[in-house]
Parts: sequence; structure tokens; C-alpha cells
Amino acid sequence: MIKKIILIFGVLLMASSLSLTSTYAESTVQFSDVPPSKHYAEAVYELAERNIIGGYPDGTFKPGNSITRGQAAAIITKMIGLDTKDVKNPGFKDVSTANGYYKAIAAMAQEGIINGYGDGRYGPNDPIKRGQMASILVKAFDLPREVSNINPFEDIWNAQSHSSNILIIYNLGITSGTSPTTFSPNAPITRGQAAKMLRATEQTKPTQMVTLEASDFNWKRISQVVYDESNEGLFKTINVNGKEGYTEDKIQLVPLKEGIGKLNILGFSSASPSEIKYKKYYVTITKVDGELELVLEETEDVLPTEVSIFWLSEKLQNISLSTMDGEKVSDSVPFEQDFTGSIDVVSFNIEKPAQYIATLQFEDGEEVRYGIEAKQNDSKFYYDIETLKENLTEIYDEGPKFNLGKHTIRTKDAEQIAEIIRDPGTNLFRVKATGKKEGTITIDYEHKLSERSCDYMEPECYSAWTGIYVKVQRMGSIVNVNVSKIYETDH
Repeated sequence: MIKKIILIFGVLLMASSLSLTSTYAESTVQFSDVPPSKHYAEAVYELAERNIIGGYPDGTFKPGNSITRGQAAAIITKMIGLDTKDVKNPGFKDVSTANGYYKAIAAMAQEGIINGYGDGRYGPNDPIKRGQMASILVKAFDLPREVSNINPFEDIWNAQSHSSNILIIYNLGITSGTSPTTFSPNAPITRGQAAKMLRATEQTKPTQMVTLEASDFNWKRISQVVYDESNEGLFKTINVNGKEGYTEDKIQLVPLKEGIGKLNILGFSSASPSEIKYKKYYVTITKVDGELELVLEETEDVLPTEVSIFWLSEKLQNISLSTMDGEKVSDSVPFEQDFTGSIDVVSFNIEKPAQYIATLQFEDGEEVRYGIEAKQNDSKFYYDIETLKENLTEIYDEGPKFNLGKHTIRTKDAEQIAEIIRDPGTNLFRVKATGKKEGTITIDYEHKLSERSCDYMEPECYSAWTGIYVKVQRMGSIVNVNVSKIYETDH
């Protein structure tokens, strides 16, 4: 069953905003101390025209004055259209209900945009600092939380709680540093600078970005996005971890180009926090009126899944496929063989969950059988695939240069797993699965063996082993015998 959810996101709507086509030159508001030549003039006049910010009775704006944390809360609340009618008291001991900024501060605290100081104060009359402003802008405007490796600032680690948000607004081009190598996170922001940063933030936020929150699914938290199923290059997924009791987990989706992809997210239920939940969507991105539009279509589909078999050394001629109980699926399965890399790979698709036997026929007449198990995992778009090469016998030889002495089979009832014969006077072991059960057999040598395993630049680098493991695995009627060394640790 497919449930279709269409999410169409246009330009960020502001409850109190007017037309954005006005320029400062056409504004009916004029300030004697904000000439058009100032870098912040356009932002000041546009925000004033929209009644977001105001000046003083004497006709000035005082762009060089600091802006307080209370003023910033009031301005941003207006810009993002927060509802201030029915707010919950945030409990800041220095913000009473009589405070002129109370409703704005309460609304922002309720949305998890601000949380005050650690001592229970908000500091409404304190000048807002550059680092604080960065964090508020990122949260208030829900900016993409992608932090790049580009960090020219040497001083932002002094404001660690704001450092990642500083880099976010810097890399989005919202603001620059106070010098090429400093951001000055603890410096106050002036009214002119604040106007420019606010306008730049409003213009910078991707209008096509989609945000999914844990509460959208009645989840307590979002655990992860399954990245190998999210079609990297078509859209970007950004995980935003919430803060317990303050903000919730969310995922930001930023479309990059038109196309159809998949989104797979895992999380934990609100009703039962230990219960793993999942959501799967087809993601369709199209361009509408020049803007990318994102459509999510919820699905329970599990798609045909690629099986890859490695270490092939001969050219493959044909693959036949049957179920483990002998029902024919195909005499000739379409496949691809890749010889371009250092490892040869053959790949083909499995359509349904089951255990299969794939018979690979090579040009030299050799046939090799593989067991394949496709398990359905409802939280994924693809089956969980396991493969097992049929190999009933194995010959393992340490060679004549080693003196391993006597060997001892340590595993009880080893004959139930495999028959192990050592050729007299040699270091060659012949192993044959008995077919009675699977498991691992431990064989110890009388003498430890070692050899140099590093290059000539490291003459003291050796590996040492004390015996071998014989491992027998089974998948349906397919049995595999594998022999490997028991390496000594810390070598």
C-alpha cells in the first residue's frame, strides 16, 4: 500500500511581511543617519518598510548602537511569524510578564530557538553577541545545518556552543568575519549589522528545503538516514540532533536537481522508546516556476536487489537460478561482469525474498554454485543479501619451509563438522565437510610459525600464527569449507 504525501514548500512566509519588491530608495521611511551609501542601508529600509524594525522619535536609526537580546527576540519573532498570543512562561528569572519583550522571548523559547544563560537568566537588556546571533539565526530560520571544512577563524573555539553555527552562516555567505582570521564571537552586534544579517538570512535560506521532525511521525527521536539508499547527488540529507527536553531531532532535505530518488529514515517510537520505527519514501524533485519542488510518496515497497559475487577469475558464460528446494527461476539470468578493477565482480538481481542456488558456468566449462539468501527487511528498500560459495573440500598447505611440529585438534566432536587429514611427513591438510553440522574447528600447532609480512622499509615487521581454523558454513544445501590462520595477537 502506498500512502502519498505531497510537501510543497515555497518562499518562507512572514506573518507581518509586506512586498519584498520595495527598495530603500522607494521606502516611505527615511532615517537621517542611514545614507544610501552604507552597506546596511538597503536592509534597514526594507525591514523598516515592512514594520519589522523601527527608528527613534528624532528621525534617526542609530545604526551604531548595540542591539539587545530582547530587541533581537522581538524582531526575529516578527520576521518568522511566531504566534505570541498563547505562550508558555519560559521561567527566566529576569523576564517578567510585564517586560515589553516577554511574549517574543517566550515564543522563541517555546520553539527551542533560545534557552538563556545557565543561571536561569535570559539577559533581555544585554547586547547580543555575534556568536549568540549566529545560533539564533540558524535555529530561527531553520538554516541547513551543514558545516563544511572551511574555517578561516582562529577565535571561534572560545565560543564552542556557537562555533558550528558561526561556520554555517559564514559558509552560507550571511556574514563575514571581523578580519580574515577572526569572527569575534563575543563582540556585540550593532543595529545596522543586525539588519543586514537578518535580511541576508531571509534571502539565503533555500526556499526548496524540506524539514521533517520526529514529531511528524510521533517518534521520540530520529536515529539515522540510511545513506546508501538516499541517492546521493539528487538531494542532500542533513541530520539535526535535538536536545532532550528542548528541541527535537529533525532531518533537512535540500534538493540539488530534478529526478526521482529514495529516502529511508529510522527512529524510535514515542509510545515505546525502545521500539525501532521506519519510514520509506520515494522522493520526486521537479522544477516549478523556476523553483525545485519536493514530493514525498510513502511506500512499503522492497525493490529488486543486486547480488554481487567477487573473486571470479574466468570469463562467465551463463548464470542459472533456482530456489533452494529445486524450483527453476531462470535458465539464463541477465548479469554484468566487471573486469576493470583489481577485483573481478559479477552482479545480477534477485526479485523476491528466498534462498536460491545460482550456478555460474564459465567459458572453460567449469561450474561453480553459490547459495544466495535474500531476506526481507521492511525498514529498507532492498533485501539483505548473503552469499555462500559451495566448497565441500579444502586443501591447506603451510609448505615445506615451516616446522609446525605435531598438530592438535582442540574442538570436541570435530568429526561432526569436518574430516581433517594431514598427509604424512608434510604440512598439507585435507579438509572435507561431513555434512552433519556446521561450526568452527580449532587446530593448534606444536610450534609457532612466523614470517615477515611488511615491506623492506620495515625489516622488523612480522606476522605470527599458532594454528588454523576450519570453518564450515551451510545455507540450505550449499556447504562451504574455509581454512584460515590463527594469528597471534599484538604482532
